[in-house]
This record gives sequence, structure tokens and C-alpha cells, in this order.
Amino acid sequence: MKSKKLKLYSLDEITDEFIGKPGTPKRDAFEYELRLDVIGEAIKQARKERHLTQEELGRLVGVKKAQISKIENSLTDARFETIIKVFKALNAKINFNIELLDQKMTLA
Repeated sequence: MKSKKLKLYSLDEITDEFIGKPGTPKRDAFEYELRLDVIGEAIKQARKERHLTQEELGRLVGVKKAQISKIENSLTDARFETIIKVFKALNAKINFNIELLDQKMTLA
């Protein structure tokens, strides 16, 4: 009896095919949403590790519980300043990586 071999696909191959190639508007939007999900989940995890409710964290930051919920669930485009305040209130260190792409820039 002959067995069939399954073809394996990488996550990048699947994403390229179903979402779009890097640099396309659909792919850029997908990756942006994915980053928001990661930030929201990191905030939620840190809050729980600090044994804080969303309401308590909101009071520390100066926003309402609903805003913390929206940030954690990636339902809003929170201001960068608010995200920084949330991580400061959680006494969490933040690292941002900036990667300059090899693209030509033209000035108008």
C-alpha cells in the first residue's frame, strides 16, 4: 500500500497566499491588527500578574474601565501616550524595535 506524502506549508507561505504579499495594503492592515492583539494581550497578562482589575488599572492610568477593556481586546486604536501610561502603571519595561527598510526616500 502506497502512502501519500502531505505537503507542508510555512506560515509565511499561507499568509502570502491568503492575506497578501508583504507591502500590500491588505497585508499591512493584517500585520497592524496582529501587533495590536499582541499589545492588548501583553497588557492583560501584566494586569493579571499584578492582581489588578480593569477598573483599578483604569484609575491608575486616568481612564475608564471600558477603555482598558477595549485596549486589552484590541477594539480601539488607543493613543500611543495611553499605551505608555498603561505600561508605566503596570511597572513594566517596554522595548520597541525600529527597523529601517531598504527603500529610497524622495522629498517633494
